[in-house]
Amino acid sequence: MNILIFYASYGGGHLNAAKSINEYLQKNYNDLHVELIDCMKYINKTIEKVTTKAYTEMAKKAPWAWGRIYSDAQKGPLAHITSRSNKFMAIKLLKLLREKQPDLIISTHPFGSQMCSYLKRKGKIHAKIATIMTDFAPHDQWLVGSDFTDYYFVAHDNMKKYLMDKGISSKNIFVTGIPLSNRFLKSYDKKEILKELNLEIDKKTILFFGGGEFGLGKTRTIEIFENFVKYCTDMQIIAIAGKNEKMKHAFDNIVSKYDRKNNIIVFEYTSQVPEFMSISDLVVTKPGGLTTTESLASELPMVIINPIPGQEEENAKFLVENGIAIWIKKEDNVQEVLENLFLNPETLENMKQNTKKLAKLHSTQEICEILLKR
Repeated sequence: MNILIFYASYGGGHLNAAKSINEYLQKNYNDLHVELIDCMKYINKTIEKVTTKAYTEMAKKAPWAWGRIYSDAQKGPLAHITSRSNKFMAIKLLKLLREKQPDLIISTHPFGSQMCSYLKRKGKIHAKIATIMTDFAPHDQWLVGSDFTDYYFVAHDNMKKYLMDKGISSKNIFVTGIPLSNRFLKSYDKKEILKELNLEIDKKTILFFGGGEFGLGKTRTIEIFENFVKYCTDMQIIAIAGKNEKMKHAFDNIVSKYDRKNNIIVFEYTSQVPEFMSISDLVVTKPGGLTTTESLASELPMVIINPIPGQEEENAKFLVENGIAIWIKKEDNVQEVLENLFLNPETLENMKQNTKKLAKLHSTQEICEILLKR
């Protein structure tokens, strides 16, 4: 059986979801030929490079503009332009599909689903098409070509209802959650990890993500971090600046300013997110689909900062409504938010319990088993 997994490099979540599916299939099934492909890069490397750069720059420097594009892409002229451009690009993708002859196409980005469903409608391909929606809020771009999409995998029941209201059969919609790396299913020795980091076992630990290499909301992020350092003196913090030297430098300066080197560690980059989440009591982060999925699996309450207008703001609203997160907005007084959060000891525990209602620990396995059983 030949399987192609398509993703696109607009944010890391699409790739990581695709990787999780690929790794599970490769490890657990011997009779499959599975390939992971960036569909946009295959079609045209120049277009992929330009559009990826445009996305990251817009998200960084003009997030309001990305929010407008996200909103307008639901309907109106932009939605039709996107659909027409995908039809044009689908012709280029057809060469690959004829060469690989897949029985099943799995897509973690709407572009892949749109192009393949168009080709299926035209009778050019006959493979089954599976779409994995990698956010906690639906968007109609995922649904373009839905009549020729065989499977939709979504994060929660409200998304299934939304798709059904759009005319998609319930038989084609599966509430599995977003694909999750198996590293988040492992058991970690909390005492050992804390010891390696020179942190204390009896103190609460905050995991603070600073926004990565793009430095989204850099000034506000630094302000929020300083408030955590200044007012959460009875807690310890693991701060991740990502591939952003300026952010790390700013974090280090704040730690020195308040003399907190004994119980605050700043990393420029880490590959130990599962381990760090396993020892934490709270995560401060942007609400991307992947990070949210990992936080839920780790039973971590969330403090949301700097969501990109569009899908991340929709994720933030959903998490707040479900009692899993608090959202520090631009106009909020950070000190007051933190005081309210930690005023009642039961607040974090209640948020932690709420994560269990939405966490889908075995999402990757469930998606793969559904696809291969059928």
